[in-house]
This record gives sequence, structure tokens and C-alpha cells, in this order.
Amino acid sequence: MSPLDPDVPPTGEEIHLPGGSIQPLLLAVGIAMSIVGITTSIVIVIAGIVLSVVVIARWIADTRRDISELPIEHHQ
Repeated sequence: MSPLDPDVPPTGEEIHLPGGSIQPLLLAVGIAMSIVGITTSIVIVIAGIVLSVVVIARWIADTRRDISELPIEHHQ
């Protein structure tokens, strides 16, 4: 490093972005199935509700795992 190089400030904290996921699409499909099933068949309603509940549970579990992997100062 030469005396003419500008001082570089220290790097800030890392930005955490979650990875890509198909869960929002699957949740939308489950909700759409439930709504369409209201006018067609109770089986489609039940399948849509089951899909939605499973996706929501998985999404919450994935989010909890992502949060637990953050540095300790982010758990406030």
C-alpha cells in the first residue's frame, strides 16, 4: 500500500439474504386449489388445505433455521 492510496474504511456487517425458494409458489397453489375446490369438490379443498398447511410449516421451519444460523448479535 502506498501513501497515495486512500484509506479504506472497514467493511460493515454482512447482509444476509435467504436463498431462493419454491414455497411461495406452492402456497399460492394450495390456496388456489382450496378456493377452486369450493365450487368443484371437497377433495380438492382438502388437498389444497393440506398442501397449504404443510408448506407453511416447512416455511416456518426453514426461517427458524436461517435465523438460528445468524450471528448472536442478530438474535435480539
